[in-house]
Amino acid sequence: MKNIYVGNISYSATEDNIKELFEQHGKVNSAKIIIDRYTQRSKGFGFVEMEDENEAGEAINAINGIEFLGRNLKVNEAREKRY
Repeated sequence: MKNIYVGNISYSATEDNIKELFEQHGKVNSAKIIIDRYTQRSKGFGFVEMEDENEAGEAINAINGIEFLGRNLKVNEAREKRY
């Protein structure tokens, strides 16, 4: 299981849009766009969880830097949150 960070997401994008984009490269378990709890608007980034590590690697390489809904996505392996 691989967790992928997706940044610079268009504010008009939905979780389904992101999931469909990544499903072109393999099985997607979940796609989550982070929402600001005060404004209820997208923060412009999110996470995708993919089942297979190889498919996740292919997705990262294929999608990083592409234009999606007018924004160039930044895609890389998610790192553990450090406090």
